[in-house]
Amino acid sequence: MRNFRFVPSTAPALAAALLAAPMIATPMHTASAQFSVGLSITIAPPELPVYEQPPLPAPGYLWTPGYWAYGDAGYYWVPGTWVEPPAVGLLWTPGYWGWNNGVYLFNNGYWGPHVGFYGGINYGFGYGGFGYEGGEWRNGAFAYNAAVNRFGGVHVTNVYTRNVTVHNVTRASFNGPNGGVAARPTPQEAAFARESHTPPTPLQTQHVQLAAQNKALLASANHGNPPIAATARPAAFNGPGVVPAGGHPGAAPSVVPRPGTAMAPRPGTAMTAHPGMAMAPHPGYTDAPHTAHPAALHTTNIAPRPAYHPAPHVAYAPHAAVAPRPVVSHPAAPPRPAPAPHPAAPEKPR
Repeated sequence: MRNFRFVPSTAPALAAALLAAPMIATPMHTASAQFSVGLSITIAPPELPVYEQPPLPAPGYLWTPGYWAYGDAGYYWVPGTWVEPPAVGLLWTPGYWGWNNGVYLFNNGYWGPHVGFYGGINYGFGYGGFGYEGGEWRNGAFAYNAAVNRFGGVHVTNVYTRNVTVHNVTRASFNGPNGGVAARPTPQEAAFARESHTPPTPLQTQHVQLAAQNKALLASANHGNPPIAATARPAAFNGPGVVPAGGHPGAAPSVVPRPGTAMAPRPGTAMTAHPGMAMAPHPGYTDAPHTAHPAALHTTNIAPRPAYHPAPHVAYAPHAAVAPRPVVSHPAAPPRPAPAPHPAAPEKPR
């Protein structure tokens, strides 16, 4: 692969050539890969910004995540956007920065029948570092995973819900040492790299060109928080559907899975958490202590029961011994005199 180190004098011509003819690049770790012209930089790209996915503009669009590109004035942000695929059955493999021999080399994204290796980068919204879990083709129509995508007011009939797996929970935007993602292609991804690929669509190329011309998207101007982090349609940087970094208040970071999303390390990859990064709480969740319902919610006024105050307990004490009653002796009564005998009655004469 012919690698060009970035030289200011050649930057405009080289950047224009790269934008006009998108590359089909391959992983730096795959020895049997096809090689093409790439741009190599000695400065690592910034971390991925936090943003919310704009709602789906219409059925049939596929999500392509945002990334940091390099131009005349340094790194600039290419907003994530919904794109119509060039053909039925094709999926998008995002581009990524890889580190090799002291330089950072960008590998362009492409369309293909399968999602190949994209550096293990967690771009969010179904691109958790390995494959794509935001949707799949079914009978010639694209079905969307409701656990990942936002539909807004668009009526979508081909919908299913499936929890996804995030293989990388950092905001690192490149593959390599010193803060990057340590991931290598799996045998399956290496086979996908040998498939026939289709370059980005003309609208995708125009999308990149407009981002390169927007000074507000320069990392030196937005300090890693681009004012246009994502758009509902490619090359539409104004009007409804434009999402700034940070999204709406309470929005979850792009690298943080939605509720119900499982996190697991990518096969063969150590998962390291970004310092200071925390999971966003579920919307509406509060950790305030539980409080009783206000009195206004009760429809019946019930008089409170008088407080019960038990009588104080009195310790038991045995009865005092009762002194014996003194014995009173009465004097003996004098003997009663015997009654006098009655006189004998005189005898009657015969």
